[in-house]
Amino acid sequence: MLKGIDPLLTPELLKTLAEMGHGDEIVIADANFTALTLAQGKPVIRLPGADVERAARAVLSLLPLDAMVDQPVAYMQVGGTEPPYRSAQQRRVIGMLADQGHAQPAQCQPTERFAFYDRVRHAHAIVLTGDLQPWGNFLFKKGVLGEELVP
Repeated sequence: MLKGIDPLLTPELLKTLAEMGHGDEIVIADANFTALTLAQGKPVIRLPGADVERAARAVLSLLPLDAMVDQPVAYMQVGGTEPPYRSAQQRRVIGMLADQGHAQPAQCQPTERFAFYDRVRHAHAIVLTGDLQPWGNFLFKKGVLGEELVP
């Protein structure tokens, strides 16, 4: 155990987060997500006892979001709906992002399912949770520490 590190963050996940560079993206997905198909050799880290919100909270305790883009967060739009619709789970995760100071709701981009898959193909890694809520997939773009100091 390490002091100050969320115990949900496994050694493999910590290594993956440390290896990510500015602009790299990480996916936090529900248990239904086609992670292995889309991963194509990139890390797939399993957190079967966690839901998407809990996993996002843990990852974002260490991962700075990209302040140089308008929407550093994307989420899979629920099939058969149009923005601004968000599922209860999506509202909870986006609310947590705002409450924790990570991102405001306007910085979270609803993304059609197949467009989301295309974006995932370029992500650095996928975190596959045990969350059974469908459409519970988020993508976070990494920023840099000290970014807020740039004039």
